[in-house]
Amino acid sequence: MTAFFQSLGMSYEVAWFTATIIGILLIALPLMLAVAMIIYADRKIWAAMALRRGPNVVGPFGLLQSFADGLKVFLQETIIPSASNRGLFLIAPIITFTVALLAWAVIPFDAGVVLSNINVGLLYILAISSLGVYGVVLSGWASNSKYPFFSAMRAAAQMISYEVSIGFIIISVVLWAGTFNMAGIVEAQRGHGLGIVNAFGFNLLLFPVAVMFLISSLAETARAPFDLTEAESELVAGYQTEYSSMSFALFWLGEYANVLLMCTLNAVLFWGGYLPPVDWAPLYYVPGIIWLFAKILLFFFIFSWIKATVPRYRYDQLMRLGWKVFLPISLFWVFLVSGYLMWKGHWG
Repeated sequence: MTAFFQSLGMSYEVAWFTATIIGILLIALPLMLAVAMIIYADRKIWAAMALRRGPNVVGPFGLLQSFADGLKVFLQETIIPSASNRGLFLIAPIITFTVALLAWAVIPFDAGVVLSNINVGLLYILAISSLGVYGVVLSGWASNSKYPFFSAMRAAAQMISYEVSIGFIIISVVLWAGTFNMAGIVEAQRGHGLGIVNAFGFNLLLFPVAVMFLISSLAETARAPFDLTEAESELVAGYQTEYSSMSFALFWLGEYANVLLMCTLNAVLFWGGYLPPVDWAPLYYVPGIIWLFAKILLFFFIFSWIKATVPRYRYDQLMRLGWKVFLPISLFWVFLVSGYLMWKGHWG
């Protein structure tokens, strides 16, 4: 795209800046639309599993319900508690929302279709996702209310706990793929499973960590059954209790953008990303972005299915699963995968 703008007579610097801004908008704007639609899809899936109708009034089949809710929130007054830290109170939802968008810069949507194809893309995602803790902690502390503060501490502990096991799981994937580059990890899955399936998930050594990554991604995004930060009976509505209007909406948008990101990471790291499910020539005529979106929607359905059917964990059960089950297993799996690769002579 930079070369195209240079052909129009722009200098390299201006052409690069223009191309980068357009690339960011091509990711951010569809993502915002996708967030609005998956909130609708989420409610429809919950309703169907509870034998209810769900949103069905605003627009055809209720498709415009999310936009109506967004307009309602936008028109509401922003209320800032008098005893709160005003600056931190306002910046916390902005941090949460911005961090949720930043991670998408290294996601490969198709072969060569990525905003920033850096060699350490996976490390970048780990670094960016860990910054989300700051928005949560700041919102709870700046509210100057004990229930949001308890919820923020709970959320921070939860996110940090499961990031540890996610880190070890990712090491197993990186060892097998031989790269931190996101597109490189996808390409390493071409024909990997049984010689014909484009997925690490069909590898018997990597399938268990794929399952652990799915469960950890539920906990990392505070989705049910791990939504302990919003346990209404204990913490009212969680760390965003004192928020209203667009500041509350930014938390909501950031949460669902993170859910979409985790669905994408599940698809990219273990299930072939933009590659078709089977390494069969006719399937490659379908654009890679379609395959990626189909996999993202499948994982989002699994997320919603779990939320609609699985009861909430207690907090001690949540922390026990993270530290006493997933951490030792994921650490052992790093030794197992690296030992297998050395035995097979993939290194050195």
